[in-house]
Amino acid sequence: MSEPTLVTDRSPALSIESLSVTFATDAGPVYAVSDVSYEVFPGEVLAIVGESGSGKSVSSRTAMGLLPSTARVRGLVTLGSEAITSMSERQLTALRGGAISMVFQEPGLALDPLFTVGFQIGEALRAHGDMSRKAAKARAVELLRLVGLPDPEHRVDYYPHQLSGGQKQRVVIAIAIACEPKVIIADEPTTALDVTVQAEILELLRDLRDRIGSAIVLITHNMGVVADLADRVVVMRDGKVVEEASVDELFANPRADYTRALLAAVPHLGTEQLAHGPAEDTTITGDPVLEVTDLVVQFPGPFGRPPFRAVDQVSLSIQPGETLGLVGESGSGKSTIGRCVAALQRPTSGIVRVRGRNIAGLSQRQLRPIRRRFGFVFQDPASSLNPRLTVGECVAEPLIVHKTGSTAQIRDRVRQLLDDVQLPSGTDGRYPHELSGGQRQRASLARALALDPDLLVADEPTSALDVSVQAAVLELFGQLQREFGWACLFISHDLAVVDQLADRIVVLRDGAVVEQGDRDRILRAPEQEYTQRLVAAVPVPDPVEQRRRRAETAALFATEPDQPEAK
Repeated sequence: MSEPTLVTDRSPALSIESLSVTFATDAGPVYAVSDVSYEVFPGEVLAIVGESGSGKSVSSRTAMGLLPSTARVRGLVTLGSEAITSMSERQLTALRGGAISMVFQEPGLALDPLFTVGFQIGEALRAHGDMSRKAAKARAVELLRLVGLPDPEHRVDYYPHQLSGGQKQRVVIAIAIACEPKVIIADEPTTALDVTVQAEILELLRDLRDRIGSAIVLITHNMGVVADLADRVVVMRDGKVVEEASVDELFANPRADYTRALLAAVPHLGTEQLAHGPAEDTTITGDPVLEVTDLVVQFPGPFGRPPFRAVDQVSLSIQPGETLGLVGESGSGKSTIGRCVAALQRPTSGIVRVRGRNIAGLSQRQLRPIRRRFGFVFQDPASSLNPRLTVGECVAEPLIVHKTGSTAQIRDRVRQLLDDVQLPSGTDGRYPHELSGGQRQRASLARALALDPDLLVADEPTSALDVSVQAAVLELFGQLQREFGWACLFISHDLAVVDQLADRIVVLRDGAVVEQGDRDRILRAPEQEYTQRLVAAVPVPDPVEQRRRRAETAALFATEPDQPEAK
């Protein structure tokens, strides 16, 4: 059984002492970090956890010299024996990517859209070593294979927009580890990744720590990842350190009330399901709200290549008041199916019936009156809400489009919806950027429910939220479903969340259904090896249990499972 790494070198690889960071704004100074101190040693993983705004990312970005010009920094940040806080920009540039590197949370913003991913990896290699372009490209292929990117020989020449979010994150990690740095700052490195890829990336970081003794600062809100990888944990809140302890001690005996509340909010695969189910006056018998039969979606291939089949003969159904969980890795077709169900994507063939009517192939004019039957909650509420409109105007938009009442009636309906999703009074007059991530997702949910839909499609609605905010949104989700009784297609790669919400689960792989059935059977006794791998890859928020699970399930990840027949 693998035990946490024991640190033998007591000279820290990275040290932060009495760090305070203040940002100058038009409204006055914002105190982001206040008197924070911590250190991480070679061969150690230090996890920094806390909610959004706690100062996790700001403190780590100080170590890279990546704060904006409006930041005022006090304190000392030391990399080995060198004081980073007194370095010039030129000195910092020489260190970044070599001695210290960072895995950014948003790979789409970290990668340059004008250059291939191979060029960008090679650029990092050549900046810190004497290497030819040919050798750098060959090494880039090796690194892409190391981080698990499929077909690296071809995809090394891809541009970022040709890769999925999870694939772009693997590229960012490849760039970060290219020069085998002494310190790696990983800011939410697995947020966009599937559970199996997440397990592989965590194993990769663990191997890098053990093989070259890299110190890793892991910034995350995923307590399962913390339990799986971290040696020590620093808990932050409102820019201050609340608690610091070894990973075993923190999970077994948290001292601070805030830490206990944070751990209590974490979903745990196998715990009791949230009480949701149908409303009192509905039943999950009778005609289904949604029926998908033999759905096929193909996209044109590059010049000279055959079309790509994203969805392959998928069939599923959802009853009134029921939640169907749709799970699988990136590229499995989850979101494409969701878009077809919501009439945002035209299928190549197959039938999509909503309340008995086939919507596949209908024109936009024919779809318009039908669209009010379903709502869509997107993964990223920041990009799905129009920044030029107030929150009230965003929520009112579907009501105005479908001409549901007078201006006064629509205004009253918007306020009722915002109250239903538990947003404070006055939120309707604010803009999306003035809300927190959890508040924006609540506003997105209010908009999706504006027309009293029969069916709600939720595409990764909680993946970017803190665990406490996620718990509140999920509880609200169940409460609203009990009240209104809509059916739900819940798309997620977080099986612990699906375990709490779903009645039944459909497992997808490469666009085809691998397995489907009752939630308990799929998650407790899966028949297909691919499903077994998905379940085994979910890290649980308990370091002792997680080490046992990792040892017991190692054999499942030794070989790639055969493609099973669809059920």
